[in-house]
Amino acid sequence: MFPLLRSIAIVLINAASVLGWYLMLSGAVWLVAYRWRRSQWSLRKIIQRYPRSGQILREIGFSILSCLIFGCGSLFLWWCGQKGWNQLHWDFHRYGLVWHLVCLALTFVLWDTWFYWTHRAMHSRMLFRLFHRTHHLSHNPTPFTAYSLDPLEALTYAVFLPLVCFIYPIHPSVIGAFMVTQFGVNLVIHSGFELFPRKFAESRFKWLLSSATSHVMHHRYGSGNYGFCFQYWDRLMGTCHPQYDAHLARNCRGNTIASVIPIEAESGMTEVHRPVHSSV
Repeated sequence: MFPLLRSIAIVLINAASVLGWYLMLSGAVWLVAYRWRRSQWSLRKIIQRYPRSGQILREIGFSILSCLIFGCGSLFLWWCGQKGWNQLHWDFHRYGLVWHLVCLALTFVLWDTWFYWTHRAMHSRMLFRLFHRTHHLSHNPTPFTAYSLDPLEALTYAVFLPLVCFIYPIHPSVIGAFMVTQFGVNLVIHSGFELFPRKFAESRFKWLLSSATSHVMHHRYGSGNYGFCFQYWDRLMGTCHPQYDAHLARNCRGNTIASVIPIEAESGMTEVHRPVHSSV
């Protein structure tokens, strides 16, 4: 009974920790962008209308369930470490600082690859309703949309770090740094506001880094722009929305998608009310 109670405690503690950070940071972004600086940042709002309270409550409810599933993923990672089955280690000086930095960068590259291909697969007709429908109920994403996931989608993301720990040695501090940075990116791309400066849309970095514009277009049109942190998979695989660069340039100047081109005028994509499923 004791191992069972300890396992439940680990899940609940991790879930509560993730949920606490989620509510605190998402709430902070919401208060700043949607309340305190709403009028000053209005031209940075990608979709001009603001979501209703019912959407926010739904997103928080599903996020609580997602955090419980993430807690189970943490339990599995810890349990495999205790059994010596993975390469999780606690000696920071064992591999040196350079390896930790390389490890962090490598984890982000693998995460974006994992996210792109699983995310794209979830848009297939067979998987969409089981894995991804809940997330796309938020046509106009908010900071609380980040963890508003179907249980199977949350599980798909929860197994990523446990799998990584089987591939190469990784320290808990690297996992922590990855989680914090990854959640920061998650908040940015779901914030509903384009935060990049005008020069970003004119630079080569737009070919590498993703943006809020990219992900909001994914929510709005229902397909394309599948990447998370980076843009290169979408560029390489031809799944970048054909109007993305134009929209990014406008949004970085403070002009919104809604005020420039109405949905009906777009070609090549349809709105998320009628999701387009890829053949993967």
